[in-house]
Amino acid sequence: MATGAPSSRHPSVPIKYRRNVGNLSPDQLNLLRQAFAAVIALNDDRGYQHWAGIHGLPLPPYCDYAHGRPHFLPWHRAYLYFFERALRDRVADSMLAWWDWRTPAQGPNPGIPPAFREQQVTGKPNPLFSAPVNELARQQGLRSDPPLDYPDHTVRNPGARRTPPLPTASEIEQVLALPDFLDFSEQVEMYHGRVHIWVGGHMGQIAFAAYDPIFWAHHTMIDRLWRLWQLQHRTAGVPRSILRDALPPFQITVAQTLDTTTLGYDYAVATRSAAA
Repeated sequence: MATGAPSSRHPSVPIKYRRNVGNLSPDQLNLLRQAFAAVIALNDDRGYQHWAGIHGLPLPPYCDYAHGRPHFLPWHRAYLYFFERALRDRVADSMLAWWDWRTPAQGPNPGIPPAFREQQVTGKPNPLFSAPVNELARQQGLRSDPPLDYPDHTVRNPGARRTPPLPTASEIEQVLALPDFLDFSEQVEMYHGRVHIWVGGHMGQIAFAAYDPIFWAHHTMIDRLWRLWQLQHRTAGVPRSILRDALPPFQITVAQTLDTTTLGYDYAVATRSAAA
């Protein structure tokens, strides 16, 4: 059995694998839905409102530590890691899954995956389709300049007119070939933003993006791209000057995010090309 590298903070643990949401078995998808439903039902700091609110509203917007900075990838890796732990506290075998939003150079967009597109599953609301937005976040949004008037449950408007297209597979291959971490991070963040805008609705607004359940699948894809880049460029890495930087509000530093196996997870077929 593969195990994560031991450390003083993270003892050796069995590696679990995040998978493409489109390739999940019915049982794996059901576990993911159960976990989201369970955290959505909680009203304390273990619940969905707490975790979604860390990214933007309610204040403070902790993602300010990440966007437009070299901390973009480490901060979001920490965010996913701790949110996934919250999911697994409720449903032990659940794991985040990635949304592969890459499109062919020519051809139709893949669109929102069915797992996140279906409004109901077996006659019940699908927790991956939409999630509530807490009232404090909405009120703070209304008081912002300009006001952000968004519904109390997440909505999407994928591929609306004048939105940029989803990134293509060839564009992402070019980004993965970049040998410098800062160049790679900057380009990945740019394409990441295109996906947010393409989805639209709450995902198109930083203040509310993390309330949409597809946010987590999108950022799991971003984290996977960083993992693939790390495997392709083993002698490259983040600048030494930021390794000890904290990633608020998480009790973890940049250095502690670098090895996914130490954190206890990896990506299925991660050692193959980005097309895997």
